[in-house]
Amino acid sequence: MSEPSDTTARLYLVTETGATAPERLSAALAAADVACVLIEPPADLPLDPAGTRPLVALAQEAGAAALLSDDVEMARELRADGIHISAGPDCLGRYRAARDALGPRSIVGAHASKSRHDAMVLGEADADYVAFGAPPTVRDREAATSRRLELVSWWAEIFEVPCVAMDVASPRDAAELAAAGVDFIAIRIPLDMPPSETGALVRSIHDAMTDTTGRMTP
Repeated sequence: MSEPSDTTARLYLVTETGATAPERLSAALAAADVACVLIEPPADLPLDPAGTRPLVALAQEAGAAALLSDDVEMARELRADGIHISAGPDCLGRYRAARDALGPRSIVGAHASKSRHDAMVLGEADADYVAFGAPPTVRDREAATSRRLELVSWWAEIFEVPCVAMDVASPRDAAELAAAGVDFIAIRIPLDMPPSETGALVRSIHDAMTDTTGRMTP
């Protein structure tokens, strides 16, 4: 995942493995330029090579970086471009273990949740990016998205390490975050969404970023 310039926001896709995941990911990649694809396992299950390998290949063939969620050994096995450290306890320790295992050439980014302290220590440890989220499971969705925007704005103004806004659910969210200076806007491809609708969702997010900031070229 190449580091963007300070005038560019780019798309970052999040997809779970599954029987129809390749079709949905193909549609999403065809809809707009994508910088990165994060591949996650279904809830409460580990990643499996059979379901993960075709998604890694699709991302890389489209020129996007393929990242796996937390699984260092599988990233090595499948020659993914790196991993994403998910939100949770000891994110710095997990980041350092992954960096030691994968080396400096692999991408290792980390989710700082809503912690400014965690974000700063990850940045100081040379994480390739830090991520801030607004999980759809939280009760007060409006407060969560507002906090994410605040964190992104703070980070973009002060730090050079790229930041990713996770859990972006609408074009409006994307437009606000792009205007705030975020480097990557992450949208999740819903498991039950048909490929044609997946492509439309990705295009709508891309267009919102473009129309509002003029930062991206279609």
